[in-house]
Amino acid sequence: MEQTDISSLLPIIITLVLSLTTRNVVIGLFAGVLTGVFMLNGLQPLDAFGIMVKDHLVPQLTDGYNAGVLVLLVFIGGFVALMEQSGGGQAFAAKVTHWISTKCKAQLSAWFGGIFIFFSDLGTPLIVGPVFRPLFEKLKLSRQKLAFIIDSTSSPVAILIPFIGWGVYIMGLIQKEFTALSLETSDWQAFVNAIPFQFYAFLAIFIVPLVAIKKLDFGPMAEAEAKAQQGIFTGKSQETLTAFTHKNAKPSFVWAPLLVMAVVLVSMLGPLGFPFEKVSGSAFRAALSTSYLFAAMTLLILMAVYGVRNLTDGIAVYLKGMGNMMQVAIILVLAWTLSGIGKDLGTAAYIAEQAQGGFPSWLVPAVAFLLAAIISFATGSSWGTFAIMMPLVIPTAVAIDAPLYASIGAVLSGGLFGDHCSPISETTILSSTGAGCDQYEHFRTQLPYALLNGGIALISFVVAGIFETPLVLVAALVLQVCAVYMLSQWHQYNQALTPS
Repeated sequence: MEQTDISSLLPIIITLVLSLTTRNVVIGLFAGVLTGVFMLNGLQPLDAFGIMVKDHLVPQLTDGYNAGVLVLLVFIGGFVALMEQSGGGQAFAAKVTHWISTKCKAQLSAWFGGIFIFFSDLGTPLIVGPVFRPLFEKLKLSRQKLAFIIDSTSSPVAILIPFIGWGVYIMGLIQKEFTALSLETSDWQAFVNAIPFQFYAFLAIFIVPLVAIKKLDFGPMAEAEAKAQQGIFTGKSQETLTAFTHKNAKPSFVWAPLLVMAVVLVSMLGPLGFPFEKVSGSAFRAALSTSYLFAAMTLLILMAVYGVRNLTDGIAVYLKGMGNMMQVAIILVLAWTLSGIGKDLGTAAYIAEQAQGGFPSWLVPAVAFLLAAIISFATGSSWGTFAIMMPLVIPTAVAIDAPLYASIGAVLSGGLFGDHCSPISETTILSSTGAGCDQYEHFRTQLPYALLNGGIALISFVVAGIFETPLVLVAALVLQVCAVYMLSQWHQYNQALTPS
């Protein structure tokens, strides 16, 4: 029986508080789920645990949609592990470094490498960082700049692609809410429609070529670049990540499996009318799982043929990668469960009821962006932030007729923005380590760029709340160009006034 009072928010509040204080989203989600079970069934610990497993967790695992998402994530995890441990990324990146002779080319090449290696946000620092680090020092570019480029092309690129781990995870969260609200739109369609409203991701990606081509550095980054020009490379990390390399690894280890993946996808989904006609979610996930499996088999064979890894070793890496997706699966199952319990308690109904009492619908995207940014900054986890925010924002947006896709994009952008600003974020740590740069130095030099992009994104979400059109993204990118130019001119002016 649904409640419609403020007590229905208690599981969400406990989830938020514990996630922020422990900096562990799994602990927060588990506590929130358990609290909801207590509220529904009374304070009987032994019975409550049994009910939580039998009536709430198991149904999430046996649901056809949820099971398909979890299976797909496992296949993705195995493929990503193979890619990272094949040496192909290093071979591919080393191939493109032969024609790099200027600072601009070096930065753009690292940027392109980060975009091309889109299949793993955590794999990008392992591949791009060690390859370009010597080149950056040779051309007197700071390691802080390399860390910034890596961080600007790892998560921001991954979050825009629906058929890798990020997209599958996010669509799983979206579909859960759409099903509860009886919306006919598919999770795929919703994700694609929200892409033009992921303002922060686009701003983070496009600021790199802007800075590289026009040399528009400002803030601590400009100081780091000035020191690098003098041959002073500050902020070196004592330990750097060493990516797997092998003398027999080939660039084809990257493009061949991706080509096989594309061919399998087209072969399976093309006859169903994709991408011009709607394809059922089960068919889409089955095709994706199959394409990832065939891509992995291709890479296993290539590694064996070229003597990089024998089949037994390769399969062991593949299985370990599958196991690495366990925490992601746990977060998803707990998020789905919390959403279901929230529905039983009337959480979404209560929030929508309060919002209808006077909260302007056009403010929903901007508020969602800010809340997601705060949670992500404090926890260092954008994925956990999505799991907490989607069940709140989607029902609210639908109830008060707020721009739905802009609101979804706001949650994703806010999570990414907070992640970029957080010194405890996994991507911050990996980007700095992969570039051989001190973690605090990376945080300090990237923060002004992240705050600039975040400020533009916030303004954009206010506008998108009123006019839900992709043209807002174009305006945001134009505003970014103007802002970066003005800030760099201001920095140069201050430098000219400072006595040497």
